Amino acid sequence: MPAPLPQGKQIIVHYGIYEEHYQMKSMQMSTDHYNIGITLQGCRRTVTPHFSYCYQAGDVALAPPYLLHRTVAESDGPYERIMVKFSYKFAEPFIREMGQDVFDRLYENYVYYFTPETQDKIRHLFFDMYEEYQKNTPYREFILQGMLFRLFTIIMEEHLPIEVTMYPSSLTPRILDAINYMEKYYQTNITMEEVAHNIGFSPSYFSRLFHAQLGMSYRTYLSNIQIRNVQLLLANTDLSVSDIAKETGYVHVDYLSAQFKKKTGMTPSQYRKQSALGLLPS
Repeated sequence: MPAPLPQGKQIIVHYGIYEEHYQMKSMQMSTDHYNIGITLQGCRRTVTPHFSYCYQAGDVALAPPYLLHRTVAESDGPYERIMVKFSYKFAEPFIREMGQDVFDRLYENYVYYFTPETQDKIRHLFFDMYEEYQKNTPYREFILQGMLFRLFTIIMEEHLPIEVTMYPSSLTPRILDAINYMEKYYQTNITMEEVAHNIGFSPSYFSRLFHAQLGMSYRTYLSNIQIRNVQLLLANTDLSVSDIAKETGYVHVDYLSAQFKKKTGMTPSQYRKQSALGLLPS
């Protein structure tokens, strides 16, 4: 799953620029927060087990908790966005005032479109939220709460009445079964042959189908699952790196450290320190 909100925080705001063709490395879902973000550059596709949809610069995309998904590039060039993650508790004053049904309807739509004028207004608001988040003042969350509720209001009042086009998901049921099996047993370093047998495919056919639908090899995807769980344990437990290696299927801690540095650009200790400071990308 994506990294949970840092301990003691109800909201985080992250600005990011990602390289050309950037994509999430595995299917993920949040369990403790809602997402709302604006795309500043590039075009993205979000893929879920049952459907996919696209959004581009100027669009606002939302995701509730427990939406299993993966985002991939739909255009050349870098991807730039501002993402806000917040807890349900953080939104409770808005929900009490406007009603649970209003909030639920807001998150029933995954993408909202706007006129160029409203896009500018929303873009400035997202940048103002990011600037306020960087200040780290005692009343920061109170100010951000008001900004977030203002954003909700603009979306509800000024979005264009255009329905999001949903496309059938490219992930077939058996590949989803394979992903679920990998997520459940990744700690045992399960082989491709074992997963293929579990879903009733030959290893060679499974390998070709998996790469065609996920855009990467079985081994790479399994490694991404392991690294993601290493990140979660580093950020949310006091376990040693050696113990984390055992928990996530790595035989040698040195190999874990090498793979972690290769995929994240940081050592495990550097990642843990950045997480404690709330400086990790979202």
